[in-house]
Amino acid sequence: MTDHPTNGGPRVRAAKTRGEERADAIHTPSRIELAERIEQLERELTEMRTSDAEHRNNWHRSAADFANYKRRSDEERATLTQFSNAVLIGKLLGVLDDFDRALANVPADAVDPWVEGVRLTERKLRSVLESEGVTAIEALGQPFDPNQHEAVLHEDTADHPDNQVIGELQRGYRLHDRIIRPSLVRVANNPKEH
Repeated sequence: MTDHPTNGGPRVRAAKTRGEERADAIHTPSRIELAERIEQLERELTEMRTSDAEHRNNWHRSAADFANYKRRSDEERATLTQFSNAVLIGKLLGVLDDFDRALANVPADAVDPWVEGVRLTERKLRSVLESEGVTAIEALGQPFDPNQHEAVLHEDTADHPDNQVIGELQRGYRLHDRIIRPSLVRVANNPKEH
């Protein structure tokens, strides 16, 4: 049954409801349009995946660069801290040399309390330097090593092997594993071994 009888005449179409108007306004895409839209979305997805992979690689590279930078900075800071006193220690080595020379010239029979005080001061200075990582380089009787020794004199002698250190003019020192002052030495030059 109809709401409005037509009595055989042309049917008058009733006004559309809002729901019907909205349903008619919706564009339903065709199969071709849907296939084109799917292809477009797949291309965009592929581009996004590629872009995502590039960004992820850049992020990993940046993270690795930062980790390397931090490691290098920590190593440099540790080295700087370890050797920051090297200049001061180098100056104190001159004072230690003066003590060694002064004590080497003290007569063996001297029992003066002042001399004992100088010996104690020299031992205290030496122990402070050792606590900071300073060690003496053993040179006497060793083969000449240009990394640790500085040859001041070459003496012709048949009593010692060629290139052996036969005298130490100034003691050398290292700070941890680095030479801060090489030993000044006399080196044997054995003519029989040439």
